[in-house]
Amino acid sequence: MAGSALGLVLAGGAWAQDDTIKIGVLHSLSGTMAISETTLKDTVLMLVEQQNAKGGLLGKQIEAVVVDPASDWPLFAEKARELISVQGVDAIFGCWTSVSRKSVLPVVEELNGLLFYPVQYEGEESSKNVIYTGAAPNQQAIPAVDYMADELGVEKWALLGTDYVYPRTTNTILEAYLKDNGVAQDDIFVNYTPFGHSDWSKIVADVVALGKDGKKVGVVSTINGDANVGFYKELAAAGVSADDIPVMAFSVGEEELSGLDTTNLTGHLAAWNYFESADTPENKAFIEEWKKFTGDPKRVTNDPMEATMIGFNAWVKAVEKAGTTDTDAVLDAIVGVEVPNLTGTMAKVLPNHHLTKPVLIGEIREDGQFDIVSQTDPVPGDAWTDFLPDSAVLEADWPGKKCGMFNTQTNSCVQVQSNY
Repeated sequence: MAGSALGLVLAGGAWAQDDTIKIGVLHSLSGTMAISETTLKDTVLMLVEQQNAKGGLLGKQIEAVVVDPASDWPLFAEKARELISVQGVDAIFGCWTSVSRKSVLPVVEELNGLLFYPVQYEGEESSKNVIYTGAAPNQQAIPAVDYMADELGVEKWALLGTDYVYPRTTNTILEAYLKDNGVAQDDIFVNYTPFGHSDWSKIVADVVALGKDGKKVGVVSTINGDANVGFYKELAAAGVSADDIPVMAFSVGEEELSGLDTTNLTGHLAAWNYFESADTPENKAFIEEWKKFTGDPKRVTNDPMEATMIGFNAWVKAVEKAGTTDTDAVLDAIVGVEVPNLTGTMAKVLPNHHLTKPVLIGEIREDGQFDIVSQTDPVPGDAWTDFLPDSAVLEADWPGKKCGMFNTQTNSCVQVQSNY
């Protein structure tokens, strides 16, 4: 199977040693998601190199075992099993799409592994064996919709997504939220396309047609991977500007924009918890270290890179606190751990295995960077949304209730994940 070979990479150039601590790097280096995930592999290697330069961890050097699941969702599970069972890694940093995370989830739970997941996602999940360092919907999707309604006057909504769990679940939450706020069903248009979709002409035409009644139309985009290239090109070809129909993207950041002609995209929006343009000493230092590590002054930074950094640093701090890399001991130690983010505040690991994160809205600039037009204080991540009835009664509390789905009405721990 393409991309299935296992590669070993140790920051510093050495091979596996008995006195090293192994971590797994589980990101697609080929296939449709390589455009986004390769950068996260490089980010982990940079963090490993930096930590090893400080003396490593618990007196040992950290070794990064890199695999390529090749944008093949079942292969993510196979590679996760190989990393834990064969390579003996103590933690895995990886996955981008929710379908890849869902593929890995039963493996890390069965083998009591530890996954740090660094990308915004749909929520509706809390696993003992996963630390979710990306945004939950209340830290990205809901605030983004509020911004579009309040600041841009959007009244009709086109929810466009790639056809998999993250866009479908996020849009289910957003539909419920919009209806709760008085938006009629007829003013919500939902469309899904396959990974790698390239012909956007009809969909863009349908979105444009939504505004024929004079109501302001906005696009909420959960389009993922290289399909974004065709989508934005078709928008430009149709003469659609941000003033006409603003697009709010949840999966497009600096890395994706670096491969696009952004001339006609200025003013369109993205919601993240970090932008490279954040003006803080922490961010300036991170950018400088990244360009030095890659040897490429044009390499950009992005939100999932920051989430990867936060997860890695939280793991290091928890291992030091626990005095061991044992999964259960690290999980006991990690709740309550605080590490700096890159926008000037602190990220805290919560009992539901999510983080506190600020919400940022950015406007695309011609240079592929973002002007930050809105920023909040850190918001606690909510594993279970308040806007779906079956989820509103659930909470996750691993150190207290030892449960990711505690039903507050029945005072019992639910064992089956939500079907949303």
